[in-house]
Amino acid sequence: MSPPWRILVVDDEPDLEPLVLQRMRRQIRSGKYEFVFAGNGLEALEKLRTDDSIDLLLSDINMPQMDGLTLLSQVSSIHQDLRAVIISAYGDMGNIRTAMNRGAFDFVTKPVDFDDLQITIERTVEHLQQWREATASRDKLVTLQNELNIASNVQQSILPGDFPFSDKYQTCANMVPARNVGGDFFDFVSLPQDCVFATVADVSDKGIPAALFMMSSRTALKGAAIGSGSPGAALAEANRVLQADNPTAMFVTVISAVYDPHNGQCTYASGGHDPPVVVHTDGTASQLPATGGIALGIVPELSFAEETVKLEPGETLLLYTDGVSEAMNVEQEEFGIKRILDLFNGRPPRDADEATAVIFEAVAEFAGEAPASDDITCLALHRRTAS
Repeated sequence: MSPPWRILVVDDEPDLEPLVLQRMRRQIRSGKYEFVFAGNGLEALEKLRTDDSIDLLLSDINMPQMDGLTLLSQVSSIHQDLRAVIISAYGDMGNIRTAMNRGAFDFVTKPVDFDDLQITIERTVEHLQQWREATASRDKLVTLQNELNIASNVQQSILPGDFPFSDKYQTCANMVPARNVGGDFFDFVSLPQDCVFATVADVSDKGIPAALFMMSSRTALKGAAIGSGSPGAALAEANRVLQADNPTAMFVTVISAVYDPHNGQCTYASGGHDPPVVVHTDGTASQLPATGGIALGIVPELSFAEETVKLEPGETLLLYTDGVSEAMNVEQEEFGIKRILDLFNGRPPRDADEATAVIFEAVAEFAGEAPASDDITCLALHRRTAS
């Protein structure tokens, strides 16, 4: 059995330690996690100096003697092979942005939802395991293809595995990496009043740099979504974060949408990405109006226009990357937007799972033996009919 993942929890609240031990008791008993506790940043630094087996730092921001942001700024000089998750007040974008700039991998908001915390920890340690394997293997790489395979593994490790749903809507998403890895990703963020923020994005370039920029983009968009709740404002905030520290001049195209299940309203904004498609109840489909907007990460202080559409019961919203629309067959013919619009004609999808499955099957059949040149990503949101 592999040793447990060791997690250092830093918080000055005395009630947190017994609460963590009680809520995580199954993982502790099974030997999956082992928790160490510190009351402030100074105490945490001392533990890190004397114990190099700690894998993950889970730290509050506001603490006496040394706060979480100061702690983050000093951790890398002591323990480079460590991932940090910050606990922040809801919507505190200033501290969240500072934490990301200082190396935080992810964050959770107060009051802490332990189900969300467990998912965040699992995703973080999975990424850390993938990254350690990649680092250990990198010295042995002799071809670019091996490096790109590592990027693909890292890429896949941070994609959500559970999709939001309720009695009013259902979602599904998938990403199939190409042989030459790009940087596609998708994500979901739960918002107040049961709304959901959905994102599909495509990072420029390929390989390990693209995988790293992809992770930064995902974290920036997630934080901006929680802080703003608006797709246009979220893209503007994420662009500020990415553009401020981007020496390689990489960029990411993004389509983000906020869905309100109570009235079916879907508001979307784009940063250099194809507009969404809506599949109607008769199987016909329409591409929604473009909102303009350029890719994130290059130009500072951008604004992003929004459009709003109402999904009727039984309709499905599709967000996708150009790996779908620009998929090529052996005759060098593109799959194209028209094929997407005609795909469900007379055969509307019953749910989001079927919508994504049909798209991926159609692209695979169309491409045939032609090698994939780009990642293929699609996200579907289906408004359920009343039962």
